[in-house]
This record gives sequence, C-alpha cells and structure tokens, in this order.
Amino acid sequence: MTLNICTSLLLLFLVNSVWARTVRQVYDELDPEHWSHYTSECPRECFCPPNFPNALYCDNKGLKEIPAIPARIWYLYLQNNLIESISEKPFVNATHLRWINLNKNKITNGGIESGVLSKLKRLLYLFLEDNELEEVPAPLPVGLEQLRLARNKISRIPEGVFSNLENLTMLDLHQNSLLDSALQSDTFQGLNNLMQLNIAKNSLKKMPLSIPANTLQLFLDNNSIEVIPENYFSAIPKVTFLRLNYNKLSDDGIPPNGFNVSSILDLQLSHNQLTKIPPINAHLEHLHLDHNRIKSVNGTQICPVSIAVEEDYGFYGNIPRLRYLRLDGNEIQPPIPLDIMICFRLLQAVVI
Repeated sequence: MTLNICTSLLLLFLVNSVWARTVRQVYDELDPEHWSHYTSECPRECFCPPNFPNALYCDNKGLKEIPAIPARIWYLYLQNNLIESISEKPFVNATHLRWINLNKNKITNGGIESGVLSKLKRLLYLFLEDNELEEVPAPLPVGLEQLRLARNKISRIPEGVFSNLENLTMLDLHQNSLLDSALQSDTFQGLNNLMQLNIAKNSLKKMPLSIPANTLQLFLDNNSIEVIPENYFSAIPKVTFLRLNYNKLSDDGIPPNGFNVSSILDLQLSHNQLTKIPPINAHLEHLHLDHNRIKSVNGTQICPVSIAVEEDYGFYGNIPRLRYLRLDGNEIQPPIPLDIMICFRLLQAVVI
C-alpha cells in the first residue's frame, strides 16, 4: 500500500518535471531555420522564446484582453494581467493547448463566454487563482487533470460541474467563501481519480460530504469544523495526509477512534481546542498537535499497541511508526515522559 501511495504522489507532484522533459524533446528537435516563422506568429504583446516554441508568455503585460493564440501553443502564461473575460475568439486556432495560467487577473463568471472552456479539448491544467469568480466555472474540459481556483469569491458549485472530470487529480478551492450548503452529497460525484482536495480557508462548520474515495490528501485548515462524524474516514480508505489545523475541534467532537485509521500517515490538528491526544493508529508517522489545550501526555494511554508486549514485535514488527510529534503551544511541561519514548521507538523529533 505504501508503495502505491508513493507512486501516486510522485505522479501528482512531479508532473511539472515530466512536462519539462517533454518540452525539451520538442524544441531539441526544432530546426533553427523555422525560428523566424514562430517569431512572426507571436502576438506583439507577448514573448515567444525560440527555444521553447510551444510556449507563449503574456504574463505581467497589463493586458485587458487575451491575444490571438497561435495554433502551435501548448503552454499559455497570462498571469498577472488585467484580463476580465475569456472569449472564444482568441482560442479559435489554439486546439493543442495543455496548460493555461490565468492567475491574478480580474475574471468574473459573467466574463467567461458560454462553453469556451469546454471547447479546449486537450487542456490538462487550468489555473484561475486570484480572480473574481463567485462560482466554479462550467462546463469544463473533460480531460482536465488539475483545476486551481484558490483565492476567489466562490460560494457556489453548480450541480454536476465535476461529473465528467474523471481524469482530475487535483482540485484546489482554498480561500474562497464556501459554506456547508455549497457541498452537497453529489458535489464531487465523478471525480473518480481525485488525489488532492483542498478546501482550506473557507467557512465550513462540518466535514464535507461524499469526498471521492481515492482521495489521498484532504486539506481543511482554517474552517470552523467542530465535529468529526463517526466512521467518516471509512468512505475515503486511502486518505494519507489530513490537515485540520485552525478549526474548532474539541475532545467531544472526535469519536473514540475517529483518527485511528491505518491509511493516515500525516495528521495535523494544530490550533484546535483539544485537551488530550486522540487515539491514533500504529501506522501514523507525523502528528501535529501544537497550540491546543493539552496539559499532560501519558505514553501508556496514547500508545496504539501495548507497551508490555511491544518487545515481541521485533524490528520489522508492528511497532508504532510515529517519527515526528509536535506538542508545543500547549500546557505541557518538559521533560518528555519516558513511556513516550518506550512506545514510539522510531521517534526522530519531538517538539514540546
């Protein structure tokens, strides 16, 4: 299982390197005699590097409109401009686009021409962070792999907007205006290959409904979540990284074995209202509990296996795998209790 998780994470986070190698192969094969042709096609407002013929750099130009995109372009950089709308006209010839970066513009939902995004059949990455969107734009290209909509004003997710996005692996909606009512039981339906879901810095009071089953990383920091429902994580059995920092979780809001989940390797519960360490699983490797209200730590009580029989497991046995424990910002006084070290023999760092 660990091998599968590592493989999936590499696919998610090293994708830029893969694309870079692909691009180098493209321009390494480019005949220098054709460079003048590519330069003549370049919109005057933009920069077309001759050794990167599939990229168009129009960022930081003060543009208010998207220029006409040449047919050869795969990678389009339009961030840090004053663009308010996305119309079909500039993309008439741009049938090979894979990547569009429109971060830090002034795009509104009303400024997106109906159907313009879904017509970009080969688009894999769409970045619309730091704009003026009030809802997730729709319809979207069915082949999308990453959709980044952070730091907008999104309070609404249209019904069925994600239903055909089976290839989407990353959905970033952090720092928007989402309420619990915006996340219905079918909101994420269709995201069968989603690996990372970021809904941090919104206005949620409850854990979101029906998270896609293949989700590996779930980020819910900076909300107002008070309760973890019973057996919540059984519906997302592959979740590995869970961030719930800066919420309102108390001891009463966590079921007895709410976080005793074998798939979770990194659990972050910093800046909540906990007075004790919740039960954890022996597979957990990183635990962040800083800035809560914890007064003491009893290693015997929090140890996920019996300390008395732990010696029977041997080096490769089922000993607890915790390697990092953060407890600063509580009311705990050093030194670290000896039974903590006896239980968690793989600990490499304890912050207290």
